[in-house]
Amino acid sequence: MIPVGEFRNLGTEQNSKLRVLKPWWDVFSEYLCIAMLMLGVFGCTLQLTQDKIACLPSPFTSPTPEAIDCSYIRTYRENVTAQYTLVTPGNPIIQEVFGRKNNLDIHQYVFVNHYCYERFVHWFAKYFPYLVVIHTMIFMVASSFWFKFPGTSSKIDLFVTILGKCFDSPWTTRALSEVSEERGEEKLVSWRRNTMSKDSTEQRPDEEEAGGLLMRSSSVKSNPEKKSPEPQSSPSLLDKKEGEQAKALFEKVKKLRTHVEEADILYHMYVLQTSLKVFKFLLIIVYTAVLVPNIQIVVRCYVPPELTGFDIYCCNHNKAHLFSKLAYCYICFVGVYGILCIYTLYWLFHRPLKEYSFDQVRLETGINDIPDVKNDFAFLLHLVDQYDALYSKRFAVFLSEVSESRLHQLNLNYEWTDKKLRTRLTKNSSNRLELHLLMLPGLPDTVFELTEMESLKLEQVNNVTIPHSVAKLDSLQELSLIYSPAKLQLPALNHLKEHLKVLRLAFESLEEVPVWMYILHGLEELHLSGPLTNDVYKSVTLDSLRELRSLRVLTLRSNLAKIPPGVGDVAMQLQRLCIHNESVKLQAFSSLKKLTNLVSLELVGCELERIPSAVFSLNNLQELDLKENKLSTVEEILSLQHCQRLVTLRLWHNKIAYIPDHISKLHTLETLDISWNKLRKLPSRLFYCTKLRHLDISHNQLTSLPPEVSILQGLQFFSAAFNSLETLPEELFSCKRLKTLVLGNNCLSYLSSRVSNLAQLVRLDIKGNRLASLPLEIVDCPLLRHSGLIVEDNLLDLL
Repeated sequence: MIPVGEFRNLGTEQNSKLRVLKPWWDVFSEYLCIAMLMLGVFGCTLQLTQDKIACLPSPFTSPTPEAIDCSYIRTYRENVTAQYTLVTPGNPIIQEVFGRKNNLDIHQYVFVNHYCYERFVHWFAKYFPYLVVIHTMIFMVASSFWFKFPGTSSKIDLFVTILGKCFDSPWTTRALSEVSEERGEEKLVSWRRNTMSKDSTEQRPDEEEAGGLLMRSSSVKSNPEKKSPEPQSSPSLLDKKEGEQAKALFEKVKKLRTHVEEADILYHMYVLQTSLKVFKFLLIIVYTAVLVPNIQIVVRCYVPPELTGFDIYCCNHNKAHLFSKLAYCYICFVGVYGILCIYTLYWLFHRPLKEYSFDQVRLETGINDIPDVKNDFAFLLHLVDQYDALYSKRFAVFLSEVSESRLHQLNLNYEWTDKKLRTRLTKNSSNRLELHLLMLPGLPDTVFELTEMESLKLEQVNNVTIPHSVAKLDSLQELSLIYSPAKLQLPALNHLKEHLKVLRLAFESLEEVPVWMYILHGLEELHLSGPLTNDVYKSVTLDSLRELRSLRVLTLRSNLAKIPPGVGDVAMQLQRLCIHNESVKLQAFSSLKKLTNLVSLELVGCELERIPSAVFSLNNLQELDLKENKLSTVEEILSLQHCQRLVTLRLWHNKIAYIPDHISKLHTLETLDISWNKLRKLPSRLFYCTKLRHLDISHNQLTSLPPEVSILQGLQFFSAAFNSLETLPEELFSCKRLKTLVLGNNCLSYLSSRVSNLAQLVRLDIKGNRLASLPLEIVDCPLLRHSGLIVEDNLLDLL
């Protein structure tokens, strides 16, 4: 005999993990299939192990055998007398024969039994148990077909595996208990500009001091209906291994969602197999109900009389009574099974199963950024809810970016200890102790344990939220956010308002400019790099800077059409303005006239063809840098004499062909850089700027220098490299205060012995000329060392 347990395994999925995708009607249907299968197997067993039929010749005879049936046996009364009186047929052509002996052999009886069973027993009565087994197997295959079909089984296995891991992950419990409580109460400063007007009317009283710029994070907020939890011990931290496993789960969930959500094949497959079961149910009910009456106990059989001498036999179908009862029982089972299938179809078409909303989960947990899902992903979650809704709730944690960022934060803290961070502290160009973090998934909390840190530079760091613990960094004065959009908690903002002196921001879109930047009252330097124009209106959208009352330095690296009007808000205190315009023409300069206290102005890459007239009204201007423009003439340089404090003028990297004589009017000029131009000749009046200490005329097309160079007795730096100079005026060596003399890459064939007059010379570059030798007097320069003399090695060997 076959154990019953084997049949149970046929009716249930071997892999028990798939039970989460079996709602109650599928489970009930499985047990009905088991019952029907056992019923069919029981009938088959009886069919195979017991005699099927027993036949006896009829005692009646008639010229027409068709008139004889075995109805007299079916109507035999149980209360007949002991004489075994038979009911005599009323048909006169049928005669009862008495005292007739058949003398049949046992083999003839066996033959007749088999012959009658095969020829005269209705096919339904013979094959009913087998039909039950076959139909039940079809039901079972249809129910589990989507678990085996290659197009669906891979998605189901992947989903169930990840679902189980998410359910068992320790991060699920921690996230549900911690994220909704701790993160839910954070007050974040949003850096999304397009939400300012919407949320300004919903500010809390303690946020109004930020001028309408503070708002609660859109991804996490507390649930006002939930009572605040009582103080309790925080959950135990995840160890490093558990953190890495949870991190991997987040990645798997993302890929799973993308893979499953793109199609609805699982939904259609489930509908198809349910429809098939409904069709089978209707078919079975109809034909079984029609054919059950054909299961008869007494069967009339006609046998050729030449074989046994009798033509009519009355046979008893031994299992007909039992099979008829089993058939009615089977109809009941199939009926219940069909009702379940019809209910399943109603559930499939009545509910929006291709959409799944986590509204209830968001309400219960306070994690408000859990996204709704669709298609097959939604359908699978609906099925899981029929099994246990807790699975979906725990799974939703791994769909939340807030939960993921919190996990990344824990992993970051494990990886970046304060000891490791201290090894990365270095001095930056401003001589501040700086921590530079590059391409991290977040900002480690351990950063705020480095109380000695003066500058924090974050480059391409994701999900930056500066917490209240930044208040520990009393020495922090400089913050650089290079392509690292950041949010601030309210206490952090209050701290940075008072302590932050320098802010450097690099961004890829205007929306990434943080609104909290505009209210840093103590900020002295602001450096912005990124697009500051609106893509739709092509206008500058830099907001007002009037709250930056301490701002002294402003740097804009962008592609501006005009100077932002907001710059005028800091006109009274701004001392240095730098605009690097990335080779986009800057046209409007009206805002410059307001900057009356400006000391330094850089207009780099602004496609200027002339010096802007607005510059001439800056009476306090001391430094002007017009690098990388399209200046071809500087006739208006005379107007720079109105800038009576101008000491530095840089016109390098332009297309200037000549310098006008009236440059000599710039009496206060101490530094002049006209390198990288197209100068062929220098005006002698240039050297009447007697206060010049730094003169750079390198990378031009000069062939000679005027002898008036000797007028510059205060000259300390002179560079004429990369020209076509063939000789040097002897007067050049009268500039006795020269410390640096750069003459490399010219056509010089001779160096005057008067070079020894340069007693303060510390660097001499004459490499790349046509010198055959060096004057021996060069060794008389007392401060010139071997390292400061840049010349070919073979010339040094001749000294």
